[in-house]
Amino acid sequence: MKKEQVMDFSSWIGNSVTRHDTINKRMVDHFKDSLAPHCFAGQPVPPGLFWCLAPDVVAADQLGGDGHPKLGGFLPEIPYERRMWAGGWLEFHGHFAIGDEVQKTSRIDDITFKSGRSGNLCFVAVMHEFSVAGRLILRERHDVVYREVVTPASPQPAPAKPPAPAHRWHVDANPVMLFRYSALTFNGHRIHYDLPYSTTVEGHGGLLVHGPLQATLMLNLACQINGKQPQRMAYRGVSPLVCGDPIMVDADPADAGGLACCVRAANGTVTMTAEVTL
Repeated sequence: MKKEQVMDFSSWIGNSVTRHDTINKRMVDHFKDSLAPHCFAGQPVPPGLFWCLAPDVVAADQLGGDGHPKLGGFLPEIPYERRMWAGGWLEFHGHFAIGDEVQKTSRIDDITFKSGRSGNLCFVAVMHEFSVAGRLILRERHDVVYREVVTPASPQPAPAKPPAPAHRWHVDANPVMLFRYSALTFNGHRIHYDLPYSTTVEGHGGLLVHGPLQATLMLNLACQINGKQPQRMAYRGVSPLVCGDPIMVDADPADAGGLACCVRAANGTVTMTAEVTL
């Protein structure tokens, strides 16, 4: 076991920060236009827009080489350079409205080191709570994973063709869509818009589709099927999703009346899954 894996980051657990943002019509319109036609129209503020609220914004000289804010502020200085969304869950307690002044409180709940097939990993669990006028609207658990720099694994063979799902969206997740989503969320991670960086520095097969964008598409499909916002959604990243050919967003009925959703690359590879409680 490497020395870094036994470093003690327990003092960072409980670290928190509070930010504020306002939902305005421009933000809502730009979000809808960026996702159209794959955006649920049954509520004034579309599902997933909360990922655009109160982003972590720092001065340009406080950015790391990957475009993210340097570690050591809210998040600890994890000794691994690569950062990705691992998954999380959403628990809905109300609805947002245009004009809402939103308070977002973020807290580090856990830090765990593990070893996997892709090398040493560190998982940081962050809890976000979104409130309006003191009333909780959304609680979100976000699991971010840090990994050491390793030689990229060989591409996996395409899976066998799965049965047709009950519901499917074909989404053109192209570079323009990725750029617009990065702008909406003020996400500077270069793997989403800087092709030479993504391929030559981080070793991906192209530009990568954002984890929260994939989760947003599954959430909007679930809302369209259900006709309203669900109670809960838990999601997990399975494989990086390279943009280019149209992707598939699938949903099937699941136990207890819920939905089992996933995102698939053009060749059928599952890149993210979700369990939705309606």
